[in-house]
This record gives sequence, C-alpha cells and structure tokens, in this order.
Amino acid sequence: MIGGRAARSLFCSPSILAFFSSVSADASAPIHVLRHSLLRSAAAGAEEESAVPTARGGAVGVLHAWGCSDEEVALIMARQPSIARMDPGSLQSKLQVLRRVGLDGPDLVRIVSCRPRFLAGKIGNGLDARIDFLSTLFQSKGELLRAVSRNPSLLSYDVDRTMRPCVALYEEVGVERRDLGKVLLSRPTVICRSVLDDEKRELIRRTGLPHNAATYKYAVSVLAISHLETIREKLANLEKFGFSADQVLGLFGRTPNLLTLSVEKVQRNMTYVVGTMKLPATTILEQPFLVFANLETVLKPRFLVGGKLQEMGLEPQVKGRLLIRALRMTEERFLKHFVDCHERKVAQRLRAYYLGVKGVKRLAEASKSAAAHRRGFPF
Repeated sequence: MIGGRAARSLFCSPSILAFFSSVSADASAPIHVLRHSLLRSAAAGAEEESAVPTARGGAVGVLHAWGCSDEEVALIMARQPSIARMDPGSLQSKLQVLRRVGLDGPDLVRIVSCRPRFLAGKIGNGLDARIDFLSTLFQSKGELLRAVSRNPSLLSYDVDRTMRPCVALYEEVGVERRDLGKVLLSRPTVICRSVLDDEKRELIRRTGLPHNAATYKYAVSVLAISHLETIREKLANLEKFGFSADQVLGLFGRTPNLLTLSVEKVQRNMTYVVGTMKLPATTILEQPFLVFANLETVLKPRFLVGGKLQEMGLEPQVKGRLLIRALRMTEERFLKHFVDCHERKVAQRLRAYYLGVKGVKRLAEASKSAAAHRRGFPF
C-alpha cells in the first residue's frame, strides 16, 4: 500500500495527470486498455521520481563516486531503500569511516554491496576504541582488514558490552586473543553469537584436545556458536551408525567442521559408504573426508566407474586402499589415472559413462530456490 505523501506525489506527477486527461478525452476505451495505460503511466512516473536523485547527485551519486556500479547501486537500494533518502554528507562520512580503517577499492564495494544495512546504523561513535580493541586480536593490520571485510559489523559492536565479554569467555577456556583472531577470519559471527554453558564446556573436555592443539580454538568456536539442541541432534545422528559418544567427540576434535554439516548430508554419505560401498562405518574415523565429500559429484560417480572397470576387466581396479585414494584425488588426477590411461575408444566410453552418472541430479535438486545460492557474507 502506498503512503499518503508517496500517493500524492505519484498521482500528481505529469505522467499520471496526462493519463487522466487522455481518459477524459476517450471515455469509451475498454477497461483493460485503460488499466494497461495506467500501469504504464505509473511506471513512467516512478522512473521520473527515481531519476531525480541521480540527476541531483544525492546518495546514488555518492555511491557511484565510491566505485559502485549501476547494478550494485540497484542491489543496495533494493535491500536498504532508506539509503536513497540519506543525506549525501552523512553517507559520505560513513563511507569515509571505512576508508579510515584501511578498506579501499574492491573491499569497500563488497561491503557496501553485500551489507547495505551497515550504512543505515551509527558507525563513527567510538570507532577508534573499537579499532584499538580489535587490533589486539590480530597479528597484523592485514588480518584486521580481512576480518572487517568479511563482517563489517565488527566496527559497530560495543567494546564493553559485546567484544570484551566474548574475549574473556574464550580466554576462560584457554583460547588466547590471537587465536580468537584467527577464528574470526573463518567464523565472522563469533563475537555476537558465542555462548559457553556447563554442558558445552563438558563437551569441550570430552574431545580430549589440549589447549595448544591446532584445532582446539576451532572446536571451541563451533560449539560456542551452535545451539545445544543442534549439537545433540548431530552427535546422536552419528551415534546411530554404531559410534560411541566419545568416538564422535574425538572425531569432532580432529575435524571441527564435522558439526557444521547438516544431518541430512551426514546420513546420506554414511548410508552410501556403509550400504553401497560396503566399507565399515569405522572407516570414517580414519577418513573423515568421506562425510564431507559431495555424494553426487565425487563418491557415487567414482565408485560407479570403479564398478565399470571391474565389469570390463580393466586395470587399475578402484577397490581396497586404491578406492580411498581415488576418492581423495582431484578430478583431473582421477581421470588421468583411471580413465584416460586406457586406449582411446575405451577411454572415451569410460569418460562418457563417468560424466553421465555425474550429471544425474538428485530429485528436486534443480527446483531448489535460487535464494539458496545467493552469496553474501558467510554468516
């Protein structure tokens, strides 16, 4: 619904007035023709209104001056329309804040394009204190810039109410400031989402990781930013395949990203590895990549090619230890060692078979919403 002021400006625009003049001149026109003309006139009026800020400069002109393309400006306005009404001087000062931190060029455009709401809030107040505090978490200014470019909200967190308590929370469990800075580079929302209650602290202890282990800080951060219900669900999902809770936690300690995988992905990969490939479930403890690998593009097509090689009596066979090696190979290396190593006709046949089974999409895979593939900041 259009507000009063917007409605008055719309219906008083020259294009709409011209439309009503034409209606009075030809009252016998069919209703669908009049409706089409009204919509076309409204669109023309909207274009006239949107052209004003561009012509006068305004917020659009400021964004263009800072290196944003027409497409990026349109994205910013779509996600945060209030920016179009911002005072150009205020917008310029907020962008200058980003420049003060050291961000420039592509990083600046990426922040403005992917996180336009950042410009709608207050940035300048206490900025120097935030930068000084954040500097204690990183080993270099370059790391600070990388962290801010991934999560510009770091420049808006309150030092005493948000950042300092979070750092103290991690220090209590043995994660030093510099290590927390490394975590921030891969998990930008650690500052605002971390919670460590007694149950999570017990899980950290049961991983058996010492504080100086390379993966300790990442394991702690995954548990800290995850909901307890989610953690319990994902641990129970792996236990269904015959693992004990301590085995799952030990595996998680070595590969903390294990708890970032969805329950569905783990179930599908484990079911294929155990049910179709006939590997023991305990193989996952030594080869956790089997849970992370893509089932449709890696595990399934390469295993099927191995079956095809066996059916045709060709060498080398993809089985035993060589099966694990084949699954870990890059695409180019796999084709070189198991497909292209045969005579031309056989290699062409094997490659066609491989590409065929690899190209088969899972049911409803192609109908997923395009919104799921949009890329912004990795929150």
